[in-house]
Amino acid sequence: MRDWLPTFAMHGLGYAVGAVILGTLLGAIGALAGFAGFGTGLGLAVLAAIGLLYGAHQLDFLKVPYPQRRAQVPHDARQRFSKPVVGGIYGLALGLDYLTYVQTPLLYLATAAAILTGTLPEAIAIIAIFNLGRYLPMAVNLLPVTDYAIQGWLGRNQERAALVDGAILVALGAAFAVLAFA
Repeated sequence: MRDWLPTFAMHGLGYAVGAVILGTLLGAIGALAGFAGFGTGLGLAVLAAIGLLYGAHQLDFLKVPYPQRRAQVPHDARQRFSKPVVGGIYGLALGLDYLTYVQTPLLYLATAAAILTGTLPEAIAIIAIFNLGRYLPMAVNLLPVTDYAIQGWLGRNQERAALVDGAILVALGAAFAVLAFA
């Protein structure tokens, strides 16, 4: 386990750097577009629509576009670099979110919220929180379980995760809709 801690730390650092890069880009787009927060009626309506549409998508009620790169990080890096460097490379690629496949459309909600803030610090914070949610499950590798057991559990629970994801998106979408039209 101690051998893995530097890799785990570098992976987290990669996610953090990815959040800064992506959050800065999204916040700058929002600032250039003149957005000043998602607490406006229009901003809340946009977030409501994204939450409701992608929630319905996750629950298999309708299909909406899911634009993403259908790939993961390059595996050949494992042969060329040390484990901590590979952890950092993987963390950065995953932390930039759109460079790899993300199984949750919560990414689109976080992206819209980050753009709508119109500020770099808030956009970075939103993406950092999203990335933290993606990074923390890696901590399971600190437990005395095998990769095979983890992969098996994930495979058995993937459908449930999609249902929970859909429910979260619908709940957020409904909450944003209530706030938008209140």
